[in-house]
Amino acid sequence: MSVVINTPNGNIGRNLALRLLDAGQSITVISRSADKVADLAKRGAKVVEGSSDDAAVLDKAFVGASAVFWLTPPAMRPDFAEWTQGMARLAAEKAKQHGVKRVVVLSSVGAQSGPGTGPVGVLKGVEEAFKAAVADVTILRPGYFMENLLRDLPSLLNAGSLFQTTSPERRAPFVATADIAHKAADVLLDAGWKGHRYVGVHGPQDLNYAEVVDILSRELGRPVRYVQVSFDDARKAMLGMGLPGFMVDLYVQMYEAIPKGLMDAAEPRSAETTTSTTLAQWTREVLKPALEQARTAAA
Repeated sequence: MSVVINTPNGNIGRNLALRLLDAGQSITVISRSADKVADLAKRGAKVVEGSSDDAAVLDKAFVGASAVFWLTPPAMRPDFAEWTQGMARLAAEKAKQHGVKRVVVLSSVGAQSGPGTGPVGVLKGVEEAFKAAVADVTILRPGYFMENLLRDLPSLLNAGSLFQTTSPERRAPFVATADIAHKAADVLLDAGWKGHRYVGVHGPQDLNYAEVVDILSRELGRPVRYVQVSFDDARKAMLGMGLPGFMVDLYVQMYEAIPKGLMDAAEPRSAETTTSTTLAQWTREVLKPALEQARTAAA
């Protein structure tokens, strides 16, 4: 099997590349900078330098590929929705032209709701683009990334608090990105599935923020409190951090979609969707070292 990975420098793409190499698979990675994937090249990965929205780059990467892992690259640009879906349609068409047999698409909880869910709203179009072009497509819809809590390092360090718009009692699946990569590898290495299907990736359990701060308090050895803020306060805070207005609008739209149920998981929790890394384990292994590093840097 020869697998193309279009995002080898992020948490998920990098972990997936390493898992496939460990399994003896042939991989091609698309990277804007060859230097950033030099370690993968040393292990035998083929490197195609360039951008995933470039038709020539995709042609070069997809030659001889039997499978593609597609993750929508993050981009802070006003035409985010049009760019993302146009790139997906281009990649799907190139996959079809080159005879790619199977595609694994990373999507998200809430993607089933389509537009109206902020950045997640573009992913339904991404899903549909690959389904229209390739016979065998697995769409992974993971829950809330535990790694998103790393964005809260300043407030954890300076105020001992998490500030979010979500009700402290509303439950959601929390999942480690390493487990998402593991699930993607399992799907790619499994030759038994066919057709179009959706697979949730839900972590070990659904949690609410009251439980999240209890876990963080225990594992960090310091009290952490949860503060629910208004949508307007969230907007002001993001603008104050320098985020452009169009991105702030998207994030606020996503936050507003959560209490409406538009960001709920469409796939029921099952043995297949449940992954192993607990928030407590992730806090010990990832968040706590990152917080200690931030504290040292601030001293």
